Amino acid sequence: MTTPIRVLLVDDQELIRLGFRLVLEAEDDVDVVGEAADGDEAIRAVAAHAPDVVLMDIRMPRTDGIAATRSIVAAHPATRVLVLTTFDLDEYALGALDAGASGFLLKDAQRSELTAAIRAVHRGDAVLAPSVTRRLVDRLRAAPPAAEEPAASATDPTAELTDRERDVFVAIAHGMNNAEIAHHLFLSESTVKTHVGRVLAKIGARDRVHAVILAHRHRLVDTSAPPAGEGHGRSTT
Repeated sequence: MTTPIRVLLVDDQELIRLGFRLVLEAEDDVDVVGEAADGDEAIRAVAAHAPDVVLMDIRMPRTDGIAATRSIVAAHPATRVLVLTTFDLDEYALGALDAGASGFLLKDAQRSELTAAIRAVHRGDAVLAPSVTRRLVDRLRAAPPAAEEPAASATDPTAELTDRERDVFVAIAHGMNNAEIAHHLFLSESTVKTHVGRVLAKIGARDRVHAVILAHRHRLVDTSAPPAGEGHGRSTT
């Protein structure tokens, strides 16, 4: 029997936590292991319960979801954080993604969307629509290089990638999903999925969101040009 996905619920509103708990406890493969009402409680609860996935509210008293996400990801890299937000990718949600969250979910999401998002994050995918990825890309493009990372571009995290993997990495950095990458590089989606997994492993990225952030922080993407590879017509193998 498959081990249930261990989930921690974090929200300052008890009724919202109760609603999520009722939905998730009806799923055979999900186990709600705890709750927290703010970021401080969440950090302690993750240390105590070692959840696989944290459903994290953003706007909470004391320590907010962004600070809590940053602490949890740093101390517990195996735990994935799925951000809960009321608005479609507001600045708070973007901040949480930058802090290490693996995606975001609207609080009014349907039951099927919630359970699918938890399963996706647990298996290592990022829960982020392509349009949202592109908005994140736009924000990263507009941001100046971080003052504390003056030599970031000196170390290329893509040095171990093959040419084909680098093409896939650049496509990810431009916000393409697997279907778009497959069409763009003339590959099958299953082949793209394999390449994406290898790319993330080689560059040390948690997921696609982290890969986008790495690409733009290290200035590895020419934002004035489309991804390389279009029209190459290479093999799918």
